[in-house]
Amino acid sequence: MDFTPATRQHALEMIEEFAPRMGRRYASGRNYDHGPGRHKAVSQLSPHIRRRLVTEEEVTAAAVEHHGLDGAEKFVQEVFWRGYFKGWLERRPEVWTSYRDGLASDLAAIESDRRLRKRVDIAESGATGLECFDAWVAELVDTGYLHNHARMWFASIWIFTLGLPWRTGADFFHRHLLDGDSASNTLGWRWVAGLHTRGKIYEAKAWNIAKFTSQRFTPRDSDFASDAVSLDASEPSGLPPTLPVREIQAPDLTLPTALLITEEDLHLEAFRPSEFDIRASATLAASHLRSERTVADHVKSFEAEALADAAGRLGLTAQSMTAGSPKDLVAWAKRAGVQQIATAYFPQGPLHDWLKRAKPELSRAGIALCEWRRDWDTAIWRHATAGFFKVKQQIPKILNELECV
Repeated sequence: MDFTPATRQHALEMIEEFAPRMGRRYASGRNYDHGPGRHKAVSQLSPHIRRRLVTEEEVTAAAVEHHGLDGAEKFVQEVFWRGYFKGWLERRPEVWTSYRDGLASDLAAIESDRRLRKRVDIAESGATGLECFDAWVAELVDTGYLHNHARMWFASIWIFTLGLPWRTGADFFHRHLLDGDSASNTLGWRWVAGLHTRGKIYEAKAWNIAKFTSQRFTPRDSDFASDAVSLDASEPSGLPPTLPVREIQAPDLTLPTALLITEEDLHLEAFRPSEFDIRASATLAASHLRSERTVADHVKSFEAEALADAAGRLGLTAQSMTAGSPKDLVAWAKRAGVQQIATAYFPQGPLHDWLKRAKPELSRAGIALCEWRRDWDTAIWRHATAGFFKVKQQIPKILNELECV
């Protein structure tokens, strides 16, 4: 399995190669985890889509072109899940804040509790003795990828069988997954734990793992917790209220501009930056912000290659920056003599937190932090107020609005 090069061209080639399988074959085979190097029933495009080297519109259009909307229904729904989770978290930012702060507390508890630290170390090193779980640890650490079904089983075992803090498991994923996305990762773990759909958990079952790994693993019922209970009691206040999607300041075509390229959206051609008065450009490496703990080298390398590809496609010689002190961003913009920084929308997550800290300092320097937000996001996020069903019902209408069908 090779996800590189982390370029738009490679992602387009992957779409072309997989498009004939986005219909009935995907629907019938998508739940089967055949193991490293054998994930042929799924597209494996998620690391590229997560950074929008290719966009959700593009993969959806390819699926519909080859199979029609009805024929590609399952594939299109999976693409929409990503947008739904992003929108849901955007409209409940307290959930991200709770995860971030709770993880800090969990990591502090691990440092102070030798027994808990040992149990986490055993799980993260794939030494639990549970064959399927240990194999998934090795695949994740070695490749930066896990099949979606394996992610669900893994999270369930981590939470209910191993009895480990769910946020530390989500952090383990976020540090290693090439497609690590704050919304999908956080809310996926919350869903398994019974926190997203309150009280409804996902349980790893021996028969289910055996069937959907084609007997690659044959665990016993006794390998798993028999008394799994939702963690919703740990959040007695329930879900926070749904908020409107935050307002943004769009870039002004008439102002001297610095272009900031981040992995949140690397198909910036769609925003026509060449029409702006670009005085400076920079790529911002930020994947290290995913965790207090060490983020995998393959994640940082993929980000670096993808950022360079985006700058190259725009014909820019961009300065390479790393998200360290927000003051560095202010100094860069001041040296360029600009009045605004233009960048793609930064959703809830580590980069959002970092840029939020930078924004007041930029403002004091007379520099506006401006964003482009895609119509795709706006169209989906307005429906991301409850469960996925509400979004799913709107898929044909949304695609018509966006002229994707």
